Amino acid sequence: MAKGRELKGRIRSVENTRKITRTMEMVATSKMKRAQDRVVAARPYANSLAEVIASLYSPELAERFRLLRQPSTTKNAAVILLTSNRGLAGGFNANLIKETRNLLARLDGEGTSTILRIVGRKGLGYFRYVGREIESSRTDFTDRPTGENAADLVNDLIGKFERGEVDAVYVVYAKFNSALSTPPSTIKILPVTPPEKKSGDKGLRHDYLLFPSAEAILEQLLPLYVRNSVYRALVETAAAEQGARRTAMKNATDNAGDIINVLRRTYNRARQAQITQEIAEIVGGSAALEG
Repeated sequence: MAKGRELKGRIRSVENTRKITRTMEMVATSKMKRAQDRVVAARPYANSLAEVIASLYSPELAERFRLLRQPSTTKNAAVILLTSNRGLAGGFNANLIKETRNLLARLDGEGTSTILRIVGRKGLGYFRYVGREIESSRTDFTDRPTGENAADLVNDLIGKFERGEVDAVYVVYAKFNSALSTPPSTIKILPVTPPEKKSGDKGLRHDYLLFPSAEAILEQLLPLYVRNSVYRALVETAAAEQGARRTAMKNATDNAGDIINVLRRTYNRARQAQITQEIAEIVGGSAALEG
């Protein structure tokens, strides 16, 4: 019954694996709910910022603010890649890395010099492996990113953009549409692209007073808008990671169940075959003694 014992050992091993994947699925589900709440909570504030900037924007004001000025050519660009520190999330990190590679290839093809900043061990490990130069990396962010984390990532890039050292800043992140839809996305956070006005809006609104002035308000709001864009990318990526891990662990749990069923059928067939053989041997021996 050596084969039977071997099959029973494999069944126990797969059952233990299924317990682990089921536990990880439950943990990811719990974390995803909290991360999703943070995504939903961040949206009203971001929408309000966009509405205010859209209301204040005018071509004349755009010439006064470096963050709004659109360069004629992009000679230098910065790319911020957001990945996770852990794996076991299906193609989550691979898709983000692929999106970044395509973006870098496009910028290199246009003759743009790029600097790369990475958040997360998975992206850092890949680009180190392929020998890509990395300006800076962060692996200390948790699955609960904060506004301070976003400021740490982009504050110096805002300064570089204002000084003309960088002409564009991109963020590659996972957009959280739902637990099953987390596509890799790229947003251009600098220069600031004025949000589209809602239908019916024409220029500045006249039903309120601006104090101290539109210029003073934009001076404070534009850097805040850029930092908030990075913060939203961080919280959406955190939620997308948990959603991807939940899906991956659920699939692994289901696959383990299928493997266990196959192994149990194989074990039962082997056991039945052995019993049949033993009965045949007993009957054959009995017939030989009678003869």
